[in-house]
Amino acid sequence: MSVFQEPIAPWFWALIGTFVGSFLNVCIYRLPLEDETVSKPVRSRCPKCKHQLTWWENLPVLSWVLLGARCRGCKVFISPRYPLVELLTGALWWVCARNSPGDWPLIVVTTLVLSGLIVATFVDFDRFEIPDEVSIGGCFVAPIACLAVPHLHEHTRIAIQMAGGGEVDRVSSLIGGLAGMAMGGGLLYGIGWVGSRIAKTDAMGFGDVKLMAAGGGFIGPGGVLYALLIAAFGGSIIGLGNMLRFLIITRSRARSRGRRDDWARSIRIARMCGRYIPFGPYLALGIGIVLLYWEDVRALTL
Repeated sequence: MSVFQEPIAPWFWALIGTFVGSFLNVCIYRLPLEDETVSKPVRSRCPKCKHQLTWWENLPVLSWVLLGARCRGCKVFISPRYPLVELLTGALWWVCARNSPGDWPLIVVTTLVLSGLIVATFVDFDRFEIPDEVSIGGCFVAPIACLAVPHLHEHTRIAIQMAGGGEVDRVSSLIGGLAGMAMGGGLLYGIGWVGSRIAKTDAMGFGDVKLMAAGGGFIGPGGVLYALLIAAFGGSIIGLGNMLRFLIITRSRARSRGRRDDWARSIRIARMCGRYIPFGPYLALGIGIVLLYWEDVRALTL
């Protein structure tokens, strides 16, 4: 057996994933900034006091606990998002290794995709934007991954048909990936175009379109449809919850000001404020679920 086919324990992939998660935290913070890059400054530092972190202050999760969630320099509170990203990355890397034991190429591709989706998710939550480094970068990486790991599209119908019903080869995998990119970007762009005509305002950010195009390159046209259904369902649930939150807030303020019967105004404000949620995180959720559990997702709808 080749060394590249030797299975490595999922817990080891999880450990590596937590360290990658620490790097993803850097990407999430720096990518939206104009005066910083992922590699500049070289050393991680506190955003407030610029204290450069030592090696033991950079240990995933453990450093956050040992420091008491405070910067050692200025004692400013360190967001729990940092250990959350590290733990989430480690958990997803563990799932990738468990799902494809010994299949190094597929594990590398899936962990890379999921890591990019984590960055896109948290940047979109923070800034209502998706970094081009993730979306456009994914559009370039997807065809390469299709050629390098043909069985990435072993369940993609168009790839199977192009392979004559046999084992998916590099060319048929590439065709499946390109079809997924066209479906993902084109379909979401069309939905946004129709929505903007109906609502008379932008209904879909172009960053979402690029992210879905990149994701389609890894999950194929059929996977795109399932990912969009998952994203629409998840976004709708969160959107309704967000509107309910704003309704409770506006009703509370109305009661404190003696306007107990002003329900129409409260509902109007809640609808206006609560509908603005980033869609990228739910697209990432859909892409990630389909990438990891394509057979299970398809079985649920058959």
